[in-house]
Amino acid sequence: MTPNTTRPAGTAGFTLIETIFALVILAVVAAGVMPLAVVAVKATENQGHLAARTTEYAQDKLEQLMALSYGDNATDTRVFPSNAAGGTGLTIGGSDDPAAPVDQYVDYLDQNGKLIDGADDAGTEWFYKRVWVISSPRAFLKRISVTATVRVSAQGGIGEVPHSTVSALKTDPF
Repeated sequence: MTPNTTRPAGTAGFTLIETIFALVILAVVAAGVMPLAVVAVKATENQGHLAARTTEYAQDKLEQLMALSYGDNATDTRVFPSNAAGGTGLTIGGSDDPAAPVDQYVDYLDQNGKLIDGADDAGTEWFYKRVWVISSPRAFLKRISVTATVRVSAQGGIGEVPHSTVSALKTDPF
């Protein structure tokens, strides 16, 4: 017996030429979309990095403030390590709005997270800004909130500017 070498009707497949042509079309489309994918991945990576840094720097400032005694109203926390005098300590005040910082309740960091001495919104080139607010929702209780933000968003202004806010409660006598 010899095998049947003819195909029954309706079982025709793709030829090698048709398959190669389909792969060429797919490659052209993939090459056209690839630059968009690279930009999207880079922007996502940068935004994620900046968001993580703002959270880290807000947490650092919160820990510095939490280390003060409840009644401290003189420690300057705009410098590190803190000065025993010249600041507000845990005095009620401040702002959690980075666009409206309150004097002595704001500090600035460079791109590497290093504290910049004497920086302000208009002058020194800062990269991260931290503002904090101290409130007293009840007697013997203080709420400390720190908001850190970035001067610019990733990709030269594309996307939302990352910011993070962390809060904690401090009780007297601790």
